[in-house]
Amino acid sequence: MQSQQIVAGVLRRGALAVGLSLLVTTAGAAALQERPFIPRLVNSSTIPSNGDLNPYGVAFVPEGFPAGGALSPGDVLVSNFNSGGNLQGLGTTIIQLTPAGALAPPGSATTFFASQLAGLSTALGVLRGGFVIVGNVPTTDGSFATIGQGSLQVIDRNGKWLQTWTDPVFLDGPWDLALDDDGPMSHIFVSNVLNGTVARLDVSVSAKGVTLLKKTTIATGYTHVPNAAALVLGPTGLAFDEASGALYVASTADNTIYKIRQASSSTKAVTRGEVVFSDAHLRGPLALRFAPNGDLLTANGDAVNADPEHPSEIVEFTRYGEFVHEYDVDASQGGAFGLDTINSRNAGKFNYAAIDDVTNSLSVYDFPVR
Repeated sequence: MQSQQIVAGVLRRGALAVGLSLLVTTAGAAALQERPFIPRLVNSSTIPSNGDLNPYGVAFVPEGFPAGGALSPGDVLVSNFNSGGNLQGLGTTIIQLTPAGALAPPGSATTFFASQLAGLSTALGVLRGGFVIVGNVPTTDGSFATIGQGSLQVIDRNGKWLQTWTDPVFLDGPWDLALDDDGPMSHIFVSNVLNGTVARLDVSVSAKGVTLLKKTTIATGYTHVPNAAALVLGPTGLAFDEASGALYVASTADNTIYKIRQASSSTKAVTRGEVVFSDAHLRGPLALRFAPNGDLLTANGDAVNADPEHPSEIVEFTRYGEFVHEYDVDASQGGAFGLDTINSRNAGKFNYAAIDDVTNSLSVYDFPVR
């Protein structure tokens, strides 16, 4: 069947620019003509009542998530890394946004989970079985000198803490995560910012909870260093490709995207993996996700190779390393951090979310997908 390219637009420095490129069929194009050219956009504060700042992780609640709790499919969760005093590694809240519901002015974002552990990181994910996973990398005073090892916490769909996993090797500064969510038997991939590794946690998931079965280091050798502005730099964003079984890694300090083959089954660690993308468009890549069209999206944190002409951008490139486009998040540097996508083909479903770390806000878009 003949195909045609439909492009969703986003606003870029006052002009309409190319957005996420979505490949659709000719039959689907007619349906899209009934939708607005500019996608629906929701912008809401990520600051809860305790004043936590510096939103890091963002995650959609997936389709098939169990009913009967505080979360529903399509909801968006955001983890806060800083305290209300803007000290790094002291934030304790996960906030919840229902894109079709009420928006939150600053200081009134809905708190889904208040943690006893500080420094909630970009390592935030939602299992279809009904559980939220979040990592933390704490400090006691906002400086690298007092940084702690951190952990992963398991939370139920009502925001109740269930358990905490710690390990000095496999969970040494859990900075981001990705899920290979196969229901009862799943994999949680974790990037560790303090030892420069990526670990795989094999878990079983039931209605009663999540059981950790096995821990494996699948990659080592990523640069990990203290950083005055960002606290610490190391491997961050992870994106799992279900079709190939490969895990893509955004190594911030290396300013490079790598690929680990057979990530779900590998028993031997590789050294960083294969280089996929490394050029001047990268400026300290952080979060990493697949776009609905199969391309990869990463958030430039501007801590490496900073360019004042290109601050706070999302970079799109193919999984084979071909540059596609850049998209603004904020006019200031350091604004792009967490992002997430969800492959929903239901009309009216929001499917792309991005953090603006400068304004402490979350933008959620409804991009047409067919």
